[in-house]
Amino acid sequence: MPSYSKNDVILVRYPFSDLSGLKVRPAVVVNAPHASQDAFIVPLTGKTTSLLAGEFLLADWGAAGLNVPTAVKRGLYTVHQTLIVKIVGKLVRPDAEQLERSLRDWLGFP
Repeated sequence: MPSYSKNDVILVRYPFSDLSGLKVRPAVVVNAPHASQDAFIVPLTGKTTSLLAGEFLLADWGAAGLNVPTAVKRGLYTVHQTLIVKIVGKLVRPDAEQLERSLRDWLGFP
């Protein structure tokens, strides 16, 4: 099974809430290496307006392997690695640091 690292930008199969199908969407891996076959991810979106607190536009979305301006969305999901289609890139350091700050804020950590 492939290995995924913190700040990898991936394409993941998100199931519809009624489990009737799947849609492939970008996300970023936010967990440290571990033995589990699950990954913690934060969703990404091309809808870059009306962002909530802590959501932000990636400064270098091209380096992250994305084709359009992309924002980090508030959310933390657990997915089994079999739902991950592929790695498309990696966050650059400033974007990774901003994501770390956002996660701390969202989770109420100092």
